[in-house]
Amino acid sequence: MTTSPVRVERPGGLGRTFNALWSATGTANLGDAMYLMVLPLIALRLTSSAGLVAGVTVVLTLAWPLFGLHAGAVVDRVDRRRLIVVVNLVRALTLGVLTVLLLGDLMSIGWVYLAALVLGVGETLVDTALAALVPASVDRPENLDRANARLEVAQNVTNQFVGPPLAGLLAIVGLAAVTGVGALLFLATVPLLALMRGSYRVAAVGARGGDGVTAGLRFLWRNRLLRNLTLLTAAMNVFWAAWTAVLVVYLVAPGPGHLSTAAYGVLLTTMAAGGIVGAALVVPLRRRLGDHLLLAVDVLGTIVLIGTPAVTTNPFAIGAAMAVGGAGSAVWRVIVGVVRQTVTPADLLGRVYSASRVISWGVLPVGAALGGLIAELWTVRTVFVVGGLASVGLLLAYAVTVRPKDLASR
Repeated sequence: MTTSPVRVERPGGLGRTFNALWSATGTANLGDAMYLMVLPLIALRLTSSAGLVAGVTVVLTLAWPLFGLHAGAVVDRVDRRRLIVVVNLVRALTLGVLTVLLLGDLMSIGWVYLAALVLGVGETLVDTALAALVPASVDRPENLDRANARLEVAQNVTNQFVGPPLAGLLAIVGLAAVTGVGALLFLATVPLLALMRGSYRVAAVGARGGDGVTAGLRFLWRNRLLRNLTLLTAAMNVFWAAWTAVLVVYLVAPGPGHLSTAAYGVLLTTMAAGGIVGAALVVPLRRRLGDHLLLAVDVLGTIVLIGTPAVTTNPFAIGAAMAVGGAGSAVWRVIVGVVRQTVTPADLLGRVYSASRVISWGVLPVGAALGGLIAELWTVRTVFVVGGLASVGLLLAYAVTVRPKDLASR
């Protein structure tokens, strides 16, 4: 038997259960921002190789193709809230160890890669559990878009808007300050998650989709809409990963962008600002424009994002492109998240989510590695030239594979 979560609604709100989940998610994502910002900077201080610096992003994302399907199986078998608590404690410990190593001047590139792998595995578990928890934390299915949009705003504000400049400012004190604050933030999620009452373990795993690790992958592949949206996300992520992996080398001095660490952190907030606007407007825009047109906007945003650094190092132009890309990305994630949560049985949600991430995020190490390889063989700017031109084909692929009636009839 599964105990139903207790939901206490307030007028116009989504309830105490969701608010607790939302608060813990925002706090954890601020911790994510700390290590996502600091790990490449630590690597940059240890080596001048663009390939080795890009390798940090490769390792961070390697967990999805290696462990993603198993993460979904774990999420569908355990209490999802308790799983997030345990993983956040492990992440706090990992950042705590990095802090000690930095303070003791014992850091090496090997330690950076090991921490990136542990944190990457933790991300697979937490993100999958969060996606599966959302339907259980709201009272009505029609509130899913509002709930996903609020989480998207929280993640953008903390992970990209507040986190990068905060990490940049802390880095002025020392990189150990960044890792130390990150560890404390993950610890702070524990009392917040304790406010979520009830059990969050599904009652009958496998009742409709089978009990295997690959059950979610089979369900996703048989659903034409989910399959095509996942493959498109994967295609876009190849370009995003290459862009992300080498951007710090391109923009931070002595790169051609000549930005300081703090200025680079501030620049990253423009993407978050776009994401906040996109997530805040997605609910009314869905009613006015429809899902199909809004998803096309994100494809255009990807082209603008990847291609702009190819033609300029002006931080204002790059920042504007990042805002456009961030807005489109937020809209895409909210709409695709609602589609997935709507068509997937509760006992398969963890595995379907993780299967989609294995495919769509499993390409991130490939994209990051390609970015690093192109930068080593030619120049960092070449990564943006090639990516910008190639990403134009995504728009045609979207028009062919996702039809308006597919989204309307789900």
